[in-house]
Amino acid sequence: MDKITTTKLLEMKKNGDKIVMLTAYDYSMAKLLNEAGIDVLLVGDSLGMVKRGYENTLAVTVEDVVLYTKAVKAGNSRALLIADMPFMSFEVSPQEAVRNAGKMVKNGGAEAVKIEGGEEVIDRIKAIIAAKIPVMGHIGLTPQAINQLGGFKVQGRNDKAAAKLIITAKKLEKAGVFALVLEAVPAALSAKLSAALSIPVIGIGAGAECDGQVLVVDDILGLFAEFRPKFVKRYANLKELILKAARDYKREVKEKIFPSEEYSYK
Repeated sequence: MDKITTTKLLEMKKNGDKIVMLTAYDYSMAKLLNEAGIDVLLVGDSLGMVKRGYENTLAVTVEDVVLYTKAVKAGNSRALLIADMPFMSFEVSPQEAVRNAGKMVKNGGAEAVKIEGGEEVIDRIKAIIAAKIPVMGHIGLTPQAINQLGGFKVQGRNDKAAAKLIITAKKLEKAGVFALVLEAVPAALSAKLSAALSIPVIGIGAGAECDGQVLVVDDILGLFAEFRPKFVKRYANLKELILKAARDYKREVKEKIFPSEEYSYK
């Protein structure tokens, strides 16, 4: 299979070929997702919750993302690899945004970065792109702004909010983002927005008319059970399989069943 690039994603949108995107945080998962043919791997700041046990994404650092990106890079061969810019890695200044995006690429091996926010981050986006680093935008529900938004709430539900989202999306497209994540937005608005843009719109809780979909891999595998957003579909329940395997191992060790002769050296 051909390597997925930012230009390939634009081609996929033009051809009506849906883009499949998942988060990944380590070498072994990246290898599996490559084998499955996933188009885009995102080292999301969701790692704070699903891998570090943080309450939300706000405590994730640049060093965290670089470390996990490097691990995913080692297992990735086909997918476009994108690293999330965590909270306070780009807000202070365009110069700091470029510096931290550079770390994602140079030290982590990312091929692009993702930034949450609208008009207020356009100067950061332009600066990063000027440094020859592709940028994916992210609007709608932006988890890094949960304290400002008042929690995890659907965005764009009234006419004024919907119009603002469309204007913001067009401004981000003009700024040069190669794609846009649209999170927790009514399906009808997402369809309208996807049709209005020439760049791919990747939905998460944004309906089926987006150009692609993204979910957290631990959510679809049933590994993260602390909470389950409405938009998450579980395709497996690995939690129960892992619990059974660990309990069976414990029982066999306690009862001196394992290791048997088959698993011992002579």
